[in-house]
Amino acid sequence: MPALPSWLTEPLWDQFATLLPVRPVYDPAHPLGCHRRRVSDRIVFDKLLQVLRFGCSYQAIADSTCSATTIRGRRDEWIRLGAFAQLREIVLNAYDRIVGLVLEQIAIDGSITKAAGGGEAAGRSPVDRGKRGMKRSAMTDGYGIPLDRVLAGANCHDSPLLAPTLDLLNDLGPLPDDITVHLDAGHDSAKTRSVLDERGLRGQIAHKGEKAPLQATQRWHVERTHAWQNAFHRLARCYKRRLHVINAFFDLADAVITVRSLIRRAWTTHRWNNRPIRRP
Repeated sequence: MPALPSWLTEPLWDQFATLLPVRPVYDPAHPLGCHRRRVSDRIVFDKLLQVLRFGCSYQAIADSTCSATTIRGRRDEWIRLGAFAQLREIVLNAYDRIVGLVLEQIAIDGSITKAAGGGEAAGRSPVDRGKRGMKRSAMTDGYGIPLDRVLAGANCHDSPLLAPTLDLLNDLGPLPDDITVHLDAGHDSAKTRSVLDERGLRGQIAHKGEKAPLQATQRWHVERTHAWQNAFHRLARCYKRRLHVINAFFDLADAVITVRSLIRRAWTTHRWNNRPIRRP
């Protein structure tokens, strides 16, 4: 069962394949000069997409074409190469060239999910009876395209995560002169305003004690992005313990979200050979 439609996986794989080194079909170091054929990278890539989308274990998704050990080993190899982070960066740059990132309006918000396996990004969740959970401080542009995130334990407040999240803007290259950062009432403090002033940013912060509809801003874009990310069950209920593995799955999910938004927004303005028949 495919995890994603072909019009979405094909452009992702075409770009991801260019980031991988060329490997021989057979291991040249084998003493007998022959061995089992190397499992295709495309098969492993599709398996990782299924793990990300359905949240299943490697053992559950393994079959005669690829074992669970191969999936984990190839995943770690690609993480060491930085392939997932490069894919997210390339997709983000492509979206910026074709559609354009709305960097004048930035939204940042935290979201708590389950982290049943514990690990480096887990802590006692204040909304789940003290069970282990993970918080992500996500940053999006004005449309909701995920720019980056900072991961921490669920017991970490949003305010300390704001500064490291804003520092990720430096990786986006040239920025507009006037940037407005939309934040919820959890950031309504003098410390938050000081952090924004130090970076020359303007803050649109909800005030504590006031009803949300009276102060509705563009912060809903990041809330929608949280919902997009939580649709990937591997992120909504994380069993991974190592931070670099969790970030790799987030990079892959963000690449899927960005390509999907790119195809959807370019469907009415651009034509290409494998363009979906209907607007996705």
